[in-house]
Amino acid sequence: MAKVFDVPADDLISKLSDQLKKDKKINPPVWASYVKTGPHVEKIPQSRDWWYTRCASLVRKVYLHGPIGISDLKSYYGGRKRIGYNLDHHKDAGGAIIRNALQQLEASGYVEKKKKGRSISSEGMKRVDRLATEIFKDISKLNKDLERYA
Repeated sequence: MAKVFDVPADDLISKLSDQLKKDKKINPPVWASYVKTGPHVEKIPQSRDWWYTRCASLVRKVYLHGPIGISDLKSYYGGRKRIGYNLDHHKDAGGAIIRNALQQLEASGYVEKKKKGRSISSEGMKRVDRLATEIFKDISKLNKDLERYA
C-alpha cells in the first residue's frame, strides 16, 4: 500500500480536493470569495475552488508534519512581501483561513485536535492512504519501472 510520501504532491492534492468537494461538511465560508490568503499577496485567489485545494493541502501537511499548530501552518503558507525599496520580508498567511479549514476538516473526520496542535486522525489516514494507493497505481501504469513497487 502506497503512502503520501510515495506520490507527487500535486497529484495527491488535486485528487483529494475533488474528494473534499463531495463532502457535505466542507464548504467555503461566505467571505472566502473576497479575501486574500495573506498580506504578501496582491489579489484574491483566481480559482473558484481554492478553498478545497487549501483544505487538501492542509490535510497533506498535517499528515506529513503532525502534530502541527496553526502558527507553523501560517508560516508555511506565508510568503515574501516587498516593503518599499527595502529587501523582502517574510509575512505569515492569514490565520482565519487555516483555522476555519482545520475546523471543517475536524468535523469531517480527517484531522483531530491534540494538545500540541492538530494531527491526522486514523480515519483520515485511511482515506488519504487509499487515495495515494490509487494514484500510485495510475503512475505505475505509465512508468513500467515503478510496477514492481506497486
